[in-house]
Amino acid sequence: MVSEEINGNDVGARVRALRAAMDLSLRDLAERSGVSAPMLSQVERGETSPTLATAGRIAAGLDLRLSQLLRLDESGAVSVVRARDRRKGPTRGRGHRYELLTPPLPGLRAELSRHTLAPGAATGGPGDPPMHEPGSRETAVVEAGRVALHCDGERLELEAGDCVTFDADLPHRFENPGPGEAVLLAVLSAGLRRS
Repeated sequence: MVSEEINGNDVGARVRALRAAMDLSLRDLAERSGVSAPMLSQVERGETSPTLATAGRIAAGLDLRLSQLLRLDESGAVSVVRARDRRKGPTRGRGHRYELLTPPLPGLRAELSRHTLAPGAATGGPGDPPMHEPGSRETAVVEAGRVALHCDGERLELEAGDCVTFDADLPHRFENPGPGEAVLLAVLSAGLRRS
């Protein structure tokens, strides 16, 4: 007979960390998952092992698949993305190319990307809506050239070596005023900002 219980000690600390990263109280997660707050507390402390059904509801409340919560999709503690294996972003013919440097791991709450802008190119248009979830933060460092960051009605000039952090759920875009190519690295942290 196959057991329908999982190791509560392994999953409890993960549930607590993911809940904290999403800035959810036990009651918030209880409402989102349909699992009672006392049961969630027992799971987090490793006092009880949730059934697969309960773990599935907890995972859904954390916006994860059960396999992500249980880390069944992961192959190890260290992941390497080789330069040749980087995921390329779509090109829209506007002189902006980018690639994702982080692996597509389940539950990953931060993403590193490398953007290359031709002279006069921008990462988005003036009227484009923010494409990042509420609470997202972005940190970018200019690797080469110059860029202007337009964020929430403000314009900031940045040169090679400059680093900026801003609320990524606000309207924003980077543009290259020229004359040469500009390269920047950006780290997007999803939904971690606390008011």
